[in-house]
Amino acid sequence: MGIFSVSEAKEKALWAKMEALNVREEDIQESFVRSGGKGGQNVNKTSTCVYLKHIPTGVAVKCQKERSQALNRYLARALLVGKIEQMVKGAESEEIKRIEKIRRQKRKRSKRAKERMLVDKAKVSEKKRLRSRHSIESTG
Repeated sequence: MGIFSVSEAKEKALWAKMEALNVREEDIQESFVRSGGKGGQNVNKTSTCVYLKHIPTGVAVKCQKERSQALNRYLARALLVGKIEQMVKGAESEEIKRIEKIRRQKRKRSKRAKERMLVDKAKVSEKKRLRSRHSIESTG
């Protein structure tokens, strides 16, 4: 086990992700605060809540999911990396989502889906036809 009480594989994955996004440990300001909420006396006595701020981007996260400070340190870093990744790749992924949406809209429907859609359309149009004034006058 490394510095966080998680498996070495998880820790290595986190360090690799941080390196890929150019997030250095020196750029992270870390402080500990007392947690609140569930956890009994433990949270009242120990500072298990971890607050991280990435100075270059100004992104800040707070994590108090677990009762263990070491685990919260790991989770906070994972959260921070996720937020920074979203900032970096946000514009990229938005464009990809937009393109995918257009592709889905243009995609040809399967025969079954088309039949189902047409049946539903026919039902709705019948309902609307029955609501019109002409059908009321002619029947009444």
